[in-house]
Amino acid sequence: MRRLHRERHLVRRIGWLRAAVLGANVGIVSTASLIVGVAAAAATKGDVLLAGTAGLVAGAMSMAAGEYVSVSSQADTEKADLAREATELRASPAAEEGELAGIYIKRGLDRELARRVARELMTKDALAAHARDELGISDITTARPIQAAITSALTFSVGAAMPLLAVVVSPTNYVVACVAASSLLYLAVLGAIGARAGGAGIIKATIRVTFWGAFAMAVTAGIGLAIGKAV
Repeated sequence: MRRLHRERHLVRRIGWLRAAVLGANVGIVSTASLIVGVAAAAATKGDVLLAGTAGLVAGAMSMAAGEYVSVSSQADTEKADLAREATELRASPAAEEGELAGIYIKRGLDRELARRVARELMTKDALAAHARDELGISDITTARPIQAAITSALTFSVGAAMPLLAVVVSPTNYVVACVAASSLLYLAVLGAIGARAGGAGIIKATIRVTFWGAFAMAVTAGIGLAIGKAV
C-alpha cells in the first residue's frame, strides 16, 4: 500500500515572506543610512542614537500603516471581483460554465472533458472555481492586511535595532565604519535567509541586497558630510 505524502510548496510562504524580508531589509538599510548620514555630519554619539531610535519607531509605524493600507486595497479589489463574479453566476450560470470550460480548453483539455470538469467544479463550489481559475484568487495568494502589517512592523524593528546596537558597542570615532560594515553583513545574511526560505539562488540575492544597502549608505554619508561641513 502506497503512503500518501504531504507536499510543502514554497509558494505558501509568499505572503508573510515578502512582508518579512521587506520589513527587515528596509529596517536595516533606512536606519543604517540615517545613522551613517547623521554621524558623517559630525554629530555626537548621543545624537546618532537619538536619530536612529526615532528612525526605528517612525519606520516601524510607517511600515505597518503602509502595508495595511496597501494590502487592504488589494483585499478590497479581490472582494469586489468576487462580488461581481457571484452576481454573474446567479444571472447566467450557463455562460459562466462555458467561460470556465474555455479556460480549461486553453490549458490543454479537450472540449468534452473541459465542459465536464467545469460542470463538476461549479456543482461543488462555483464561486471558488471561478475565483481560482478565472481571477487567480486562492487561499495562498489572498490578501491578509493585518498579517502583513504586523510582520512588516516587527521585522522592520528587528532590522533597525541591528545598526543601533552597532552604534552602542562601537568606539565614538568608528561609528560610521562599524555601522556600515555590520549592516552590510546583516544584509548579506538576510539576503541568504530570504533566498533560502523562498527557494531562490542565495548568491544572487545576497549580492543584490548588499549592493543596494551599500549604495544607500554611501549616498547618505555623502549628504551628511556635505551638510556637516556647510553648517
